[in-house]
Amino acid sequence: MPPTLGGLVRTPSLGLRPLTGGEGLDRRVEWVAVSELTDPTPYLAGGELLLTTGVRWVDSPPDLRAYVRRLARRDIAGLGFGVGVALERTPDELREAAAEFGVVLLEVERATPFIAVGKEVSRLLAKEEYEGLSRAFTAQRDLTRAALSGAGAIVDRLARDLGARVLLLSADGSLAHAAPTGADRHPTDLTEGLDRLKTAGPRASMAITVGDEHVWAQPLATGRRVRGFLVVGAGGRLGPEQRTLVNAAVSLLSLELERDAHGDVARLGEGVLVALLTGALDPTRPGAERLAAALPPAPVVVAVADEVGAPHPPHGILTAGHEGRALLLAGADTAVPTIADLLDGPIGVSDPVDHTGLPVALAQAERAREAARAQGGGTVRAAELPGGLLGLTDTPAGVGLAEDLLAPLLAERSHGELIASLRAYLAASGRWDAAADALGVHRHTLRYRMRRIRDLLPVDLDDPDARAELWIALRLHAAHG
Repeated sequence: MPPTLGGLVRTPSLGLRPLTGGEGLDRRVEWVAVSELTDPTPYLAGGELLLTTGVRWVDSPPDLRAYVRRLARRDIAGLGFGVGVALERTPDELREAAAEFGVVLLEVERATPFIAVGKEVSRLLAKEEYEGLSRAFTAQRDLTRAALSGAGAIVDRLARDLGARVLLLSADGSLAHAAPTGADRHPTDLTEGLDRLKTAGPRASMAITVGDEHVWAQPLATGRRVRGFLVVGAGGRLGPEQRTLVNAAVSLLSLELERDAHGDVARLGEGVLVALLTGALDPTRPGAERLAAALPPAPVVVAVADEVGAPHPPHGILTAGHEGRALLLAGADTAVPTIADLLDGPIGVSDPVDHTGLPVALAQAERAREAARAQGGGTVRAAELPGGLLGLTDTPAGVGLAEDLLAPLLAERSHGELIASLRAYLAASGRWDAAADALGVHRHTLRYRMRRIRDLLPVDLDDPDARAELWIALRLHAAHG
């Protein structure tokens, strides 16, 4: 809420009393100025609440009528006179002059320091700025969401937020979309101006007044080539928040028209594709219908490799580079040889999933790529790998961790006996007789070996988590030994 004279009067702590100009209390206060000069107007910008105590008026009374006339011409918001400092009451001449020239005159009681009035105006201005930024942020977020449904949705949303008439024009000046309904009037005075905008550069703009309507036009372009124009018609000048929103719409519409001009709506930007695969963007969220339509039809597969081999994949296949890897999204009916032609390096391919399972598919493809790298290259599908939790650990990294865990045993000369004893002990859930029978040794022999194992391993064999890790490590060691 902006600071006004009425708002300050209604602040009990300030104790301001209006003496004249009650109808002007809705006047906005831009700042507070304190001056005892007989002519402070050279130091005023207009819109200030001027505060004075009249300390110089005691010995040399000024022409108060001329004083107030100068302030009125400077278009101040109001005049505040502090009583009880130099004068015990507000001079009648000052009150009469304020009434004559339409200046709001406020009386400031002795107990109210001028700095308190300044602080209150400063607080209200900061609050207004914060509220404006919050509204602008929300509006820009809604505008970006509207972009998922196309250029028309951007125009509709902008018109709603501005409370204005918005036109989207093609590069030749013809109407492509208008909002709100029935707002498709095309100002004839724009035609010549649009031709100038085409050659003036993407940052140029123009403004005209048609009757009571203020009209702005800006070109839509991502380079030097203009793809269209955005026209906004409003009943008054746009404020900073509204101009920020228009600039955001210009950027979104420029990207939209540039993408449509290349005729490849199905190809998403690399950042969007990465956001889909990592789960940062949900293609099923309300309002994302256009995004989902741009994806290959479900079911889809995800492939991961070192590099993209073909710079221009066929229609319906999306590629991106991210964190030193190449990512690919294609329909599940796309043959593996086709994917192999598009990607370089060991390739991992996920199981078929719907659009909600893209992050899971990415994890599967990553694991399959590690398996392909371990076997020296080629293409590996996730379906060819061991399943379950054990399968998730069956990667070069998992095997390496297993070998590190078992390293103290493997370094022993009798490591074969120790490994076999540990496996039998874990398989028998710690039952000595059952484990010893499985090994074909006396239980005292097994006890001796297990004491040695306990001394060598950096884990507690009585901890169920440690037993589970050791069992998986033994399984991986056996599979890759």
